[in-house]
Amino acid sequence: MWFLIGIILIFLIIVIIIMYNTLVSLKRKYEQSASGIEVYCQQRFDLIPNLVETVKEYAKYEKQTLENITNLRAKYNDTKDLTIGEELNNKMNNLIALVENYPELKASEQFLNLQKSLVKTENQLQAARRIYNIDVTNYNTKISVVPYNIIAKIFKFKPTKLFEIEDKSNMKNVDVEL
Repeated sequence: MWFLIGIILIFLIIVIIIMYNTLVSLKRKYEQSASGIEVYCQQRFDLIPNLVETVKEYAKYEKQTLENITNLRAKYNDTKDLTIGEELNNKMNNLIALVENYPELKASEQFLNLQKSLVKTENQLQAARRIYNIDVTNYNTKISVVPYNIIAKIFKFKPTKLFEIEDKSNMKNVDVEL
């Protein structure tokens, strides 16, 4: 009789250990998934200012060059001053040389690169959020079903919330001036 009770007790302890380890593994998995979200968020936060600044600087240069040419052209049309005409000619030659030597340096391409990089990062972040929600759902389901719910209560495993995006109407607009 004591032998049978001992075997049942040992079996019960082994089952409890296996169930506890399963819950711990599921919890660690969703925590790792949360860490993945943090990594992609940090990547996005690091990427955006760098890319925006790069595009901003190039767009500023291009804007200044075009504004200078436009202003010089207007001045020349008003005054017909040959020194302004010469300066306008030099600026145009510099612009043409720049475009001929570096045709890939166009603001539109820079903006496209910015957009592509941001879309790629957002897609990775969205995938990380999906993985997190799957892991949280698996964990929450496991701690809710019998007999795991008993072990979860004993060892104080608590349900975790899914990752949800805030309502965009409540989010502040962030304007980036280029």
